[in-house]
Amino acid sequence: MRCYFKLCLCLFVFGGCTLAFSQQSAIQNARTAAVSDGAEVMSSLPDAPEPQQTQVKDPNSKQAPANEGAPKRKEQPKRILGIMPNYRAVSAGAIPPPPTAKQAFKIATENSFDYSSFVFVGLTSMIAEGENTHKSFGKGIPGFWSYYWRGFVDKTDGNYWVIFALPTVLHEDERYYAKGEGPLWKRAAYSSTRVFITPNYHGKNTVNASELMGRAIAQGIGTTYYPSSDTGAGALAQKWGYAIARDALTNTFREFWPDIAEHVLHKNPRS
Repeated sequence: MRCYFKLCLCLFVFGGCTLAFSQQSAIQNARTAAVSDGAEVMSSLPDAPEPQQTQVKDPNSKQAPANEGAPKRKEQPKRILGIMPNYRAVSAGAIPPPPTAKQAFKIATENSFDYSSFVFVGLTSMIAEGENTHKSFGKGIPGFWSYYWRGFVDKTDGNYWVIFALPTVLHEDERYYAKGEGPLWKRAAYSSTRVFITPNYHGKNTVNASELMGRAIAQGIGTTYYPSSDTGAGALAQKWGYAIARDALTNTFREFWPDIAEHVLHKNPRS
């Protein structure tokens, strides 16, 4: 069977070479005849630049599909829309070294004390005061302040546990590594599940204990400054689930921001 296959292959190659040789001979004969017939016949033959144009065109036609099908690196900006801090995001295709304790502390600080954090906590505090979420906090400016300082402590406390303290001890990388390509549903599933899965310092996926435990510890600390009626097991579980869902939604927004900026807002994702 192998001999038969080799024979067919040899015949195919031999036939191709014979055909190419015969075509080359025919072309050479045609050029020779054209030269002998005079300048008019010579002018009718293809000029020299035409083969050069064909040679330039062919590589381009072969290269274009490769460029289109190749993964495109989509840069993650430091801020989204110039407001939302995005310091934890890593651009698609980038593989930075594991963060040091100093770098993790810096990221946690930037996320906690960025001007947008004060604005975000203010908005959520206004909503909570308007809905009278905790009646014991009261209404008006005193009530708003009661919501505000607790909300800011919640956010800051959680950031340092999730981004700095636990990752440094457990050697987990809490940065978000954007996927940047592939079917939308795969990217959505990937980004939303990063709250449960994260790479360690060796680049291996592991359970995201820093996220899951860090949010739980922050909720436990919150029992010291929230009313006892809001510190039961059910209430804590609900707040923990909200924090995890918020982080998952944030990761998903990070993942698709370059696409939203380019195809919906028609602007540079890095702006």
